[in-house]
Amino acid sequence: MKRPTIADIAKEAGVSKGAVSYALNGQPGVSPQTRQRILAIADRLGFRANSAARALAGASAKVVGLALPRPPATLGVEPFFMELISGLEAELSTRSYALLLQMVAHQEEEIGFYRRWWSESRVGGVLVCDVRVHDERVSALRELGLPAVVIGPPSAAGGLASIWSDDGVSMVEAVEYLAALGHRRIARVSGISELAHTAIRTEAFAGVCARLGVSAVTVPTDYSAEHGAEVTRRLLGADDRPTALIYDNDIMAIAGLTVAQELGLTVPADLSIVAWDDSPICHLLHPPLTALTRDIGAYGVHAARLLLAAMDDSGADEGTGDRPGDVHDEPAHLTPRGSTAPPSH
Repeated sequence: MKRPTIADIAKEAGVSKGAVSYALNGQPGVSPQTRQRILAIADRLGFRANSAARALAGASAKVVGLALPRPPATLGVEPFFMELISGLEAELSTRSYALLLQMVAHQEEEIGFYRRWWSESRVGGVLVCDVRVHDERVSALRELGLPAVVIGPPSAAGGLASIWSDDGVSMVEAVEYLAALGHRRIARVSGISELAHTAIRTEAFAGVCARLGVSAVTVPTDYSAEHGAEVTRRLLGADDRPTALIYDNDIMAIAGLTVAQELGLTVPADLSIVAWDDSPICHLLHPPLTALTRDIGAYGVHAARLLLAAMDDSGADEGTGDRPGDVHDEPAHLTPRGSTAPPSH
């Protein structure tokens, strides 16, 4: 079956191909009545402009970009990103938008993709993850004028719209719970220290431990199971080893549980473990992991919704809309399970 073209629409409407292009791309040059007639004919013929033609016409691509500064293997082992992407897709599909996923090695490469996507009109907007305290990607996106939403705290978003949950509140809840069980030596195996949300967690952890008179130590990692296991082995080998460990993701918590068992420690009698971001795997372990739980899929839905609003606003006439506001999503809350208990003495 022959794919309909602009020439087919022009022939049936009795107008030039230029007039059809103006009508399809929302540009001036045709009367409202002619525009409506052309759009109706295009819809009836099943015409869909290809992305290259839309780019040449200056039309916004119905694609959202997501560049992740993580190794590709991350998607295979870390449930957070798959649940986030699932939520993004669920919302984007309601508007017939596609998600363009790109794994990158570092920020410079990510900024390069943003510039290429912008120059080629490949995407209509982007989502930014793992935002840092002073993030060069934010200033680059503002310079380009490419609609963007930061999945992270407003303090690091540099004026871009952001969606975030208060990790400080969640950290306080976890430490207060462990302290109430009687733990007085708590260690935290954190993620990458330069990330904005890691800094918020670190500050909250230090503050609540000082307030409760709890001995505290934070050791940064790269989020991997290997590094998490290495740090756990070092912490548990100390003379004054902690009686409770909080991990910044579930993968490191699972690795930590394995190390503890290898060392002959019983969880939770000898060591309590808390994982950040619950996942189905946390339920299947023995013992099942106590975790900080939130609806990551819904987080993705809300992030996509915020970006689509930012893209709609950027396409409006100047002065007709306001920048979408920041969204404060529900923070993670503690779900106690079998990996936490009062410390043995």
